[in-house]
Amino acid sequence: QVQLVESGGGLVQAGGSLRLSCAASGSISSINDMDWYRQAPGKQRELVARITNGGSTNYADSVKDRFTISRDNAKNTMYLQMNSLKPEDTAVYYCKAEVSLTGWGTVLPYWGQGTQVTVSS
Repeated sequence: QVQLVESGGGLVQAGGSLRLSCAASGSISSINDMDWYRQAPGKQRELVARITNGGSTNYADSVKDRFTISRDNAKNTMYLQMNSLKPEDTAVYYCKAEVSLTGWGTVLPYWGQGTQVTVSS
């Protein structure tokens, strides 16, 4: 009923930048919080950044002042601008959205399929 599709990952040198996008589609009435998570090999998935429907943001300490989360509610799309990338940012990045389905009145979490970000030293 709801699909989240990430794009924008790739290979970049340390110090470079990438912009990830997450587009939500389907039977969407509204979207509450939207999050970016990442999972590096052998590590647990961790929350990178969160943005509320009203635009309030939170970041993991490891990405503060380097990453910027934003969203376009009219397009049901979220972005993650990643600057000054480091090799330790290498991971699969996932988006997550808390979605209120049309006609249901229920909020459910949905995940994207992930996009690989690799930062070379």
